[in-house]
Amino acid sequence: MSKFQIDGIVPVIPTPFDADEEIDWAALRSLLDFAAGADVGAVCLPAYASEFYKLTEAERREAIVVTVDHVRGKTPVIAQVNYPSTLQAARSVREAQKDGASAVCCAVPRMFSLDEGALLKHFDRVLQAIDIPLIIQDFNPGGSSVSPRFVAELHRTHPHFRYVKLEEPLMSKRVEAILQETSGAVGVIEGWGGMFMLELIPCGICGVMSGLGISDILACAFRLAKDGDSDHAYELFQGVLPQIVFCLQNLELYHHAEKLLLEARGIVSGTVVRQATRTLFENEARHIRFLNTKILNLLDHFGLPRNPVRKATVAPGSAVMKGTVA
Repeated sequence: MSKFQIDGIVPVIPTPFDADEEIDWAALRSLLDFAAGADVGAVCLPAYASEFYKLTEAERREAIVVTVDHVRGKTPVIAQVNYPSTLQAARSVREAQKDGASAVCCAVPRMFSLDEGALLKHFDRVLQAIDIPLIIQDFNPGGSSVSPRFVAELHRTHPHFRYVKLEEPLMSKRVEAILQETSGAVGVIEGWGGMFMLELIPCGICGVMSGLGISDILACAFRLAKDGDSDHAYELFQGVLPQIVFCLQNLELYHHAEKLLLEARGIVSGTVVRQATRTLFENEARHIRFLNTKILNLLDHFGLPRNPVRKATVAPGSAVMKGTVA
């Protein structure tokens, strides 16, 4: 049984591009170094927040290979594999395991409506192709997500189906039902940028998939909330919630805002979003700069480095380490 475990924040790594819209591999390594110093439990790519849908098949695989090679086992790598074709999904998860991924994450194929019987067949074949843990990402704004019964049935057949990532409001009852149906064997990850994190931690979620730019702040808030210190977790969380809400209005808006925040934090120098993408209006760009300033001020206030290095996320004696607010 794999020792892979999610307990905290798992950021999605954005794909950095140079001026010619080619992948900037050196910048990707800088983003991975940032994640390693941000007290996260794992990293995930290439997902929606990585602009995966603009990458070629070769680029998607190379992103995983480069990431696995760079982190050298120090940070677990979750390879995101999104295909509506069962055959392609099974082939790609097998490749990801061969390339050294610690786990794979697959989005539920929802291009058209499929019943749970069809989805069970899809994921049965995917799971037969691997023996590393599988995370199922289910984002379905047009209807309900997979049922607790579906989750339990698939786990009984394939115990390495270990996590489900849900991205929906009012999901506390669903979290509790999934944990009850599976006796806690399938963990639930909150995926909507961490927006509902504080209300769901007491319900038993095991982690949050978030953007990279605020992952260290969310990691601190998650630890505080898990330890029962909801007030101080809130103090941190309220500082990043406006950024989360603004960015999630539109995925292409998110790409621009995320890369501008990482630039403001000194992690990367490029902010290119691959075409086709949304053109920022001046008022949007101005608000992003305003929000970024607030994030930088929040980091400074709580003694968090703007550009953390490995094993130095929080300075000894800082307000967050003490569980107090300055």
